[in-house]
Amino acid sequence: MITVQTLVVQVKCFQEIINIGYAVYRIHGLPWFRSLSWYFLITSNYFFYGENLVDYFGVAINRTDFLRGLVTYHRFISFCLYCGGFVWFVLSLVKKYYMKQFSLFAWTHVALLIVVTQSYLIIKNIFEGLIWFIVPVSMIICNDIMAYVFGFFFGKTPLIKLSPKKTWEGFIGGGFSTVVFGVMISYVMCQHPYFVCPIEYSETLGRMTMECEPSALFRPTDYSLPSWLSGVLGVFGVSTTISLYPFVLHSLSLSVFSSVIGPFGGFFASGFKRAFKIKDFGDVIPGHGGIMDRFDCQFLMATFVNVYISSFIQTDSPQKLLSQVLYLKPEQQLQLFHMLKESLENRNILELNN
Repeated sequence: MITVQTLVVQVKCFQEIINIGYAVYRIHGLPWFRSLSWYFLITSNYFFYGENLVDYFGVAINRTDFLRGLVTYHRFISFCLYCGGFVWFVLSLVKKYYMKQFSLFAWTHVALLIVVTQSYLIIKNIFEGLIWFIVPVSMIICNDIMAYVFGFFFGKTPLIKLSPKKTWEGFIGGGFSTVVFGVMISYVMCQHPYFVCPIEYSETLGRMTMECEPSALFRPTDYSLPSWLSGVLGVFGVSTTISLYPFVLHSLSLSVFSSVIGPFGGFFASGFKRAFKIKDFGDVIPGHGGIMDRFDCQFLMATFVNVYISSFIQTDSPQKLLSQVLYLKPEQQLQLFHMLKESLENRNILELNN
């Protein structure tokens, strides 16, 4: 359900950006611009969502011959679809509109990069566990609200010219509040397997499941306090160790990014709107502009979360590796089996399990 909602938001954001491009160049008779833009959106989604299907449904898809062929040649099919759009664009060029058509072609691709690519990363984060989606999204919302509150009551020092109403007091107050909020919500969510388990396909159940034994990242771990603090606490008989969920410590990195770098997604959007002399990206939300006005920081945050997971957290799961193995030729699968068996025997792991 969240994946569908993400797709709906993506389409609306893309539509708002494309509509701005169309309005900026004011050429209502421009051949095929809207059709080409939507074609490239569909092609991009076919590529990215297909990649997700391969990663998370590979074992199930492998059983269906028709789908197996689509997966095997997925990237080639995606490239052919893109080439079709490229040829379509070249054939649609009109002499008096060359510059504007190429400008809008670039506009479409930038929109795809900003919206489609980053929404794809949001979905990848969701499949790693709902906590990787809910916590970052909540941090951005918290930072936005608390920055406004602190700025409203204490703001005096302007922060950036792009947004005259933003103040240093709001920026700092919002950042501090986001760190505290991030620790609290992370601590609560780590206690519920529903939020921390990755979304995977179960062969036994024949469907996607969110049931698992939480990894070490979401189990309480004892940490020793710094020596200088341990000495002070030891005098009063207070324990020198503290039990924390490791994810809570990782949430500090997420909250710092959402409060320090995240707002620059909003500043970027403000600069974009000022460049084209528009107040909002759209009017879908009364009093708040368009969908893009509300999600400008979320896309940047999603990219950071995905990079953070791949850099510091993620290891390939057995299910993902199995889905890749199943696409090997039978002789290659046998070769891999014997190599793995030999390795396990040499390390006495296979004997222990037997």
